[in-house]
Amino acid sequence: MSFAQLGLSPDLLRAVADSGYTQPTPVQREAIPAVLAGRDLLAGAQTGTGKTAAFVLPILQRLNASSRPDGRRRVRVLVLVPTRELAMQVEESVRTYGRHRPIRSATVFGGVGFHPQVRALSAGAEIVVATPGRLLDHLGQGTVDLGGVEVLVLDEADRMLDMGFIRDIRRILARLPAERQNLMFSATFSNEIRRLADGFLDRPAQVQIAERNRPSELVEQVIHPVDRERKRELLSHLVRSRKIDQALVFTRTKHGANRLAEQLDRDGIDVAVIHGNKSQPQRTRALADFKAGRVTLLIATEVAARGLDIESLPHVVNYELPMVASDYVHRIGRTGRAGVDGIAVSLVCVDEGPLLRDIERLLGHAIPVEIVPGFEPDRSIRPQSIRLRTGQGNGRPQGRAHGRPRPAPQTHLRHASSGHGASIGRWPGGSEGPAPRSPQRPPRRNARRNFGRVRP
Repeated sequence: MSFAQLGLSPDLLRAVADSGYTQPTPVQREAIPAVLAGRDLLAGAQTGTGKTAAFVLPILQRLNASSRPDGRRRVRVLVLVPTRELAMQVEESVRTYGRHRPIRSATVFGGVGFHPQVRALSAGAEIVVATPGRLLDHLGQGTVDLGGVEVLVLDEADRMLDMGFIRDIRRILARLPAERQNLMFSATFSNEIRRLADGFLDRPAQVQIAERNRPSELVEQVIHPVDRERKRELLSHLVRSRKIDQALVFTRTKHGANRLAEQLDRDGIDVAVIHGNKSQPQRTRALADFKAGRVTLLIATEVAARGLDIESLPHVVNYELPMVASDYVHRIGRTGRAGVDGIAVSLVCVDEGPLLRDIERLLGHAIPVEIVPGFEPDRSIRPQSIRLRTGQGNGRPQGRAHGRPRPAPQTHLRHASSGHGASIGRWPGGSEGPAPRSPQRPPRRNARRNFGRVRP
């Protein structure tokens, strides 16, 4: 199926072709006709599936087809997103696909000046992409009028709820016209998400694309066991030995991200950092430097990385495993896109055994293990339970907040480089005997280093 068969207008087809895309993704094939028909939509799709174009393209067409109710420019489409990075990328898609249409758009998010946003809104933005908190600030100041909204989009609704935006969303919904089209996109569907959907979607078309909690088959996963104090040293080794050429690196905390960046910088590795304490110009510059290949590693926390959609990203590195197993799938889903293979590397210390167990239970299989020569784990180190202290995490394991430390489950881990699978001792993990693998990786298919183009 082609984009032309979806019923898009010639100018939109030209914009899509100019961006280098010839065939719609599954979510685009299912969602675009439903949105063009004016139906509400409930779509299950993760980042990287082309979901942004799945609502931007039909919305642009519908706006062009219908005249402005009173002849004035006013906000006709509201897109709510969880992070500023995602807001910027959605608006970039609006500009890219709407380049042949006289439609104005604006972004509204925190961390930047208020008055430039006021000027953009007063200039007649018809499409507003916003984070909930800053949008409520504008509503409180009377600098935005949502009385003319015809289409509401909740993008990455599950993340917005995870980040505590449910009350803000309900306050915003109360300010919108009752008659409107509603589109909701979410990677997962918790009971709270379904209750929210039931409350404002009217007989929606339902689209379910990605199987929940299943990473792409194009993502090769590997675990490198390593002592907690040698993780940074191992990461530097992997970069210097060209096992990792460019990667998005995840830490659990902002302080841990800063600390790792400082250490890697001393190692002579070009790095950039994105997290909530960075200003918007700093975050924008870090992402631009990474896409341009000026830095090797982009270090990010879970929340700050939401909305980052970098095409042809070769590696994702879990410097620390996430506390929630499903976040592992979200993290590694940023590689292995657009038909290009990717590699997800996890540096796992003995403390992270329970987290690894939860991840492997979610995946339904063990993740292959490869011990890097010279970085064999010390069998005498005992696991510590992991705790994150609010506002002062440093990316290193800490004791439990309450009670006695819980002993971690134990499994055998075998040396991957040994043809006999020689045991190297006890190891906490997800299942008995994770599959050993050879250190020699087959060449990645279609691998390329093109970091500048954002997927539609």
